[in-house]
Amino acid sequence: MNPSTNWKKRLDKWLAPFLGVLGDKRRRKWAPLYILGLLLPGDRKSMQPIRSRVAPHDEEQIHHFVATSCWDTAPVEKVLCNKVDQMLGGDESYLIVDDTALPKKGTESVGVAHQYCGALGKQANCQSLVSLTLARDDMPAPVGLRLYLPQSWTDDRARCERVGVPANIVYRPKWRIALDEIDRVRASGVRFGIVLADAGYGPCAEFRQGLSQRGLHWAVGIISTQNIYTEHVQISVPPPAKRGPPPVRPIASEAPCSAECFIDKHATFRRVTWRQGTKGPLTGEFAIVRARPADSDEVKDGVHLPGDPAWLVCERLSNGDRKFYLANLPASASAKKVVAAIKARWSCEQMHQQAKEELGLDHFEGRSWTGLHHHVVLTMIAFAFLLHIRLTENKSPA
Repeated sequence: MNPSTNWKKRLDKWLAPFLGVLGDKRRRKWAPLYILGLLLPGDRKSMQPIRSRVAPHDEEQIHHFVATSCWDTAPVEKVLCNKVDQMLGGDESYLIVDDTALPKKGTESVGVAHQYCGALGKQANCQSLVSLTLARDDMPAPVGLRLYLPQSWTDDRARCERVGVPANIVYRPKWRIALDEIDRVRASGVRFGIVLADAGYGPCAEFRQGLSQRGLHWAVGIISTQNIYTEHVQISVPPPAKRGPPPVRPIASEAPCSAECFIDKHATFRRVTWRQGTKGPLTGEFAIVRARPADSDEVKDGVHLPGDPAWLVCERLSNGDRKFYLANLPASASAKKVVAAIKARWSCEQMHQQAKEELGLDHFEGRSWTGLHHHVVLTMIAFAFLLHIRLTENKSPA
């Protein structure tokens, strides 16, 4: 983006609520400059290029503000949630759970480990951020990016102390971080209708159950081997035997089978159009059927009782591959609504790509917990400002 004087004035005005919660006047000075550095043109958005663009004569201060200053991100993130909700929030919006990787060299940066790196499509040395994106009408904006700490880090307290990981941070799997982040953004007033997640989160029964316990609708990717019961499966307790202890384990009236097998037995594929795209209607082949996933109590040999009813969906791609999903939308939901929710998840990937390529989300070169999360929240603010510009320009008269 090429900043004009008017553009800079709009940024200063838009940032006012963020600066109001930063407190210290030095933070109120350096936050806009760092965000400006993220927005200005340039191939690298790491500390040195940003300092040379916006603070060539006072480099140490802006570095201190991001990398070592102790300001709390929570009040800033609350303002961000309010801003993004004003632009995108509502019952027709989606909250998308995903994670995004930041490739790294060495072993000293906080949270770095040999783990799956989506940016490279393989296992690699990287940091992993659990991501929450609010999206509506193909317009996404981040409302949460939280570092995942592998157990190799949380089990090594000395290693955590070297990079400033707070003492109260313990190991949490990604699905647990995601639920905690959902609680946070809801408490901040973010409004949405459905939670979406890919097969990195969807196969986790605890994650799905956590969403349901919060009264949320969700649509998530699963694996083809997920065990499934029919919607009308019955659960009973066997009658007592003549001898021996009474039975305590309930049993299901049928055996579950894999999602892939279930679709072949109980559903047929048909073409569904879920919305109009820029180049015409968006359509695909889907098999959709009501079912109950086997994700309740384990009874024996790893077999679980049926959970709550949901939509089981199979998407058949043009090359013959299949993708599987579960959605707890009401039984009255149309095939179009179910499919539209499933297909809306892609916009978080668009957000990740733009945040990296345009704003340098993955360019931070510091090692500390504090520095990384400061950089991340300032990047999210810069992204939200770009969305604000886009929306206000679209509303402007021709």
